[in-house]
Amino acid sequence: MSATTTDAAPERVLRGILLIVASVVLFSVSDAMAKLLRLQGLPAVEIAWLRYIVFVVLAVGLAAHGRVLRQRPKRLRLQLLRGVTLVGSAVLFVAGLGHLQIAEATAITYISPGFVTALSIVFLGEKVGLRRWAAVAAGFLGVLIVIRPGSGAIQSAALFPLASALCWAATIVITRRMGAGDRTETTVLWSAGTGLVILSTLVPFGFVVPDLAQLGLGLAHGICSSLGQYVVILAYRQAAASVLAPFSYVQLLFSTTLGWLIFAAVPDGGTLLGAAVIIGSGLYTVHRERVRARERLATRA
Repeated sequence: MSATTTDAAPERVLRGILLIVASVVLFSVSDAMAKLLRLQGLPAVEIAWLRYIVFVVLAVGLAAHGRVLRQRPKRLRLQLLRGVTLVGSAVLFVAGLGHLQIAEATAITYISPGFVTALSIVFLGEKVGLRRWAAVAAGFLGVLIVIRPGSGAIQSAALFPLASALCWAATIVITRRMGAGDRTETTVLWSAGTGLVILSTLVPFGFVVPDLAQLGLGLAHGICSSLGQYVVILAYRQAAASVLAPFSYVQLLFSTTLGWLIFAAVPDGGTLLGAAVIIGSGLYTVHRERVRARERLATRA
C-alpha cells in the first residue's frame, strides 16, 4: 500500500476513515454470508474457493489497470508465502464461523496485533519494550475472557479464529519484509492467484454441489470480501495506518448487529468484556507504533 503520513490533509484523513468504515461493513456482510453457507453444510474450503474466484477476477483487473500482468515479482518466494498465509487466514476464519457467533470470532481475531509484535521480533529483528509486551499480554487475557477455557461455551472452536489471526499477522510481517519492491497490484495478484491454486487442489475433497441460491450467496460473499480489500487499499492511500487502524474495530459493532438480525445471536457479557480488553490492547499497540515511528523520524532528522 502507498505510504502516507499522519500529517495528511484533514479532508484526506476523513476520506480514509470513511473508507475504512465502509470496508468493515463489507467484511461484516461477507462474514454473515459465510456463516450462512457454513450452517447450510458447505465446507470452509469450498466457501473460500468461491470467494477467491472473485478475488482473482478483481486482482487481474487491478493488475491490468496497473500494467503489471507480465511483471515478475522481485521477491517471488515471499509473495508465494504471503499467498499461503492469507488463504490460511481466510479458510480458518470461515471454519470457525460454523461453530461461533460472528462477534465471538471477530473479537478473537483482534489479537493479531499481538501476534504481529511477537513475529516482528523473530523475522524483522524489531526490539519490543515492556509496555508493548504488556499490551500483548492484555490482548491474550482478553482472548481468554472470550474463550473461557473449561466453560464449555466455545472451547476448541475458538482455535480457528485464533489460528486465523496468527496467519493474518504472518501476512502483515511478510508484507513488511517484502518492503516497497513490488507494486500493490503485483502483491494482490500473486496473493489471489496463489490462494486460488491451493484451494482448487483442496476443494475436490469433500466437495458439496451448491444449489443456485448457495452459489449466488458464495459469489456475493466473494464480492463483498474482495471489494472490502480494495477499499482498504484506497483508505491507506489517504492517511497513515496508525490513524486509520483504530476505526477497523468498528467491525465488531456491525458483526454483532448482523449476528443479532440474522442469527438471533447476542454476545454475552464475557464476550463483550474480552473484546473490550483485546481492542484496548490493540489501540495501545497502535499508539506505541506511532510513537516509535516519530522517534525514528526524529533520529533520522
